[in-house]
Amino acid sequence: MSGDRTKTKAIEDSRFRQLIDSVVDYAIYMIDPDGIITSWNAGARRFKGYEEAEILGQHFSRFYTEPDRLAGLPQRALDTAKTEGRFEGEGWRVRKDGTLFWSHVVIDPIIDPSGTLVGYAKITRDLTDRKMAEETLKQSEQQFRLLVQSVTDYAIYMLSPDGHLTNWNLGAQRIKGYRPEEVIGKHFSMFYTPADREAGEPQRALDTAAREGRFENKAWRLRKDGTQFLAHVVVDPIWGETGTLLGFAKITRDITEVTQAQHALEQTREALFQAQKMQAIGQLSGGIAHDFNNLLTVILGNLEIVRKRVTDDPKIMRLLDNATQGAMRGVSLTQRMLAFARRQELKTEPVEIPALIQGITGLLRSSLGPSVGLETRFAPDLEPALADLNQLELAVLNLATNARDAMPNGGKIVISARNEVVSDAARSSLPVGQYVCLSVTDTGEGMDPTTLASATDPFFTTKGVGKGTGLGLSMVHGFIAQLGGRFILHSQKDVGTTAELWLPVAIPGAVRATVIETPAMSTIPGLSVLVVDDDSLVLTSTSLLLEDLGHRVISATSGAQALEAFESGQAIDLVITDMAMPHMNGAQLAQAIRNRQPDLPIILATGYAERLEGFVTELPRLSKPFTQLHLVEVIAQAMK
Repeated sequence: MSGDRTKTKAIEDSRFRQLIDSVVDYAIYMIDPDGIITSWNAGARRFKGYEEAEILGQHFSRFYTEPDRLAGLPQRALDTAKTEGRFEGEGWRVRKDGTLFWSHVVIDPIIDPSGTLVGYAKITRDLTDRKMAEETLKQSEQQFRLLVQSVTDYAIYMLSPDGHLTNWNLGAQRIKGYRPEEVIGKHFSMFYTPADREAGEPQRALDTAAREGRFENKAWRLRKDGTQFLAHVVVDPIWGETGTLLGFAKITRDITEVTQAQHALEQTREALFQAQKMQAIGQLSGGIAHDFNNLLTVILGNLEIVRKRVTDDPKIMRLLDNATQGAMRGVSLTQRMLAFARRQELKTEPVEIPALIQGITGLLRSSLGPSVGLETRFAPDLEPALADLNQLELAVLNLATNARDAMPNGGKIVISARNEVVSDAARSSLPVGQYVCLSVTDTGEGMDPTTLASATDPFFTTKGVGKGTGLGLSMVHGFIAQLGGRFILHSQKDVGTTAELWLPVAIPGAVRATVIETPAMSTIPGLSVLVVDDDSLVLTSTSLLLEDLGHRVISATSGAQALEAFESGQAIDLVITDMAMPHMNGAQLAQAIRNRQPDLPIILATGYAERLEGFVTELPRLSKPFTQLHLVEVIAQAMK
């Protein structure tokens, strides 16, 4: 029994030695009570440079620098470990090749059961990179202090929590006229006008900064010679790690002669904020539209199946038609949201302008309100325009809303369209060709020439803070230019504004019908289709539509589950996979399937236009929400 324990202990000791020797980021070795090295691991060999045979039996003080050895640091480390139970410290050490490294050292005494010191366990870690980073940071901080001190265009100084100055830079000395010894220790209210001091402005600035995280203001301040200057002031609180207010950082700039330039800078900052807000709203809108597309896919799919299986009761059919029309309105809404979020591909088609305007007239009237009249005027021989229907609707709504805002006391908006021909490109900003000019005219405040010149610039807005993004007209401009047309503004102060959308003419007679129909469908029957979607409702709806077409369906709620279907050996003729799935998206799944079966047809179902790369860009796309007819068409395309 004792022999077994001895054997077990020997095995454990052997494994422990193997573990220690496998560590390469730490030097772990033993020294006897006199400091002689008795063991050596791979980590010590790696960053100290000595082989085990070279170092065993040597005194560990050889790793110390000459000044540290003369100062007795090696023995002091052992004495500390012995008396206090541990030594821990950092310092420069010497490698075999004479180079130095910064080390973190821990020494623990090894005491046997009888209480006798049998040696020490020493762990050393190479922290040279961290030390260099600290030195770099220290140097950077010194350079920053020098930089602050050398700045002459800004007064930069610190305040104690109660407002007394604690330092003073050259910019403060230049702008305010005081030398450091004249102001350090004094209260910063000395720079305020008597009226502002009586009104409590200095303390209000500190209170606002502490409460709101920042105080910023423009006001008159006093120089040493008694003259005043218009100052732009920023006060930021400085908080300690425990939440204690340590003081304030105060930056003052003399803007007496550059107020106009500062105003332009503030406009730019506001534009940046608005752009960030628009980006966040766009991302939110795109996500919501994607989820709605999934819901609408389920609703429309089930309505199609129900329509096939119910009786010809006109009341029931009317209910189904009404539900379908409601769902299609939802489709239109999600398309607008995706267009706003720029997550929809630009899809050009022939568009009848009168029909488009008629379709959104109700929405326009409800948006414009009772004080604004709406009138439409269309040429009787108006050609269809080549445009993206949803984007064009959005552009008209945007222009109509702008027109409404330009008529706070009410007025009239006229939406009109006419045919135009450009025959001389040299005299026009448009290429030679036929165009439809769609215009939105209001009787509002109008714009002066300066405002008109900047109206289509990104971030430019004449509306108040928080009321306009400054992106509306620039988005319309970019959309129309992408179509090959032009966006032109005409305006006169106190008369009104006309916004013209010049759109290329489409091929006559090519306008697509918008009536909901149930056309005859021909499909390839009897396919074994693997359907993959993490949304169980969409998965069920798609499966039912496919089964109704005579196909056999294999369902999977994830990419991993889909691949298991392949591993199980099931016969699969076609794969229809959702794009937006967790862990493994549709593109990744398609790549994995292509690696297994290069010729297997794959269809990507998506709620919005993702950015795709590689071979998946050539795969058939099934846009959500889809109908059974769409399924038939895309399956036929995939199985060619």
